[in-house]
Amino acid sequence: MSLINEDEALIAAALKGSAYAWEKLVKRYENRIYNHGLRLTGNSSDAMDLTQEVFLGVYRNLHRFRGDAKFSSWLFRIAHNKAVDLNRRKHLLQAQSRSHGDEATDLLDTLPATSGQEPEQELGRQELNRRVIGMLSRLSLAQRLVVELKVFQSLTFEEIGEMQDISANTAKTRFYAALKKLKIAAEENHVVS
Repeated sequence: MSLINEDEALIAAALKGSAYAWEKLVKRYENRIYNHGLRLTGNSSDAMDLTQEVFLGVYRNLHRFRGDAKFSSWLFRIAHNKAVDLNRRKHLLQAQSRSHGDEATDLLDTLPATSGQEPEQELGRQELNRRVIGMLSRLSLAQRLVVELKVFQSLTFEEIGEMQDISANTAKTRFYAALKKLKIAAEENHVVS
């Protein structure tokens, strides 16, 4: 059974009240959604909040999934919208904090450990993740979303455009502009390091 057919079967069972089917759907996608959120938000706390919001929204609206697209596409569309909302709320809170004279800080949380890895490997993985997240944080949210969807979710520019309500050419333009910024940032870091 293909992944798409299995998703459809799990959705049908979950809609009939199967807790097992719902849990299996969540387990299938929770790490991908969390990692998606981590790369978009830059910290694990926001990524966890985003993951919870996405699955809560999916749970409440599963009956609205029409099957016109793959379930994963629908799920990442919801994650995209929630990430944009989270980013707006965060900027609003930071602006309010600054207007009240508070110091607004956004620290990168430690990434959760992957079980079964040696401590040196885990430390190396965490350092690489910090660097990737730091580099992505230099991009605008629109550019980060395109990079996330193209590189980490392997979507086509057409799929990205459809998901973000932009043309495929706009998605390409944002992607290549982001790559240019990342290249410049990488060169600056290499010289500084």
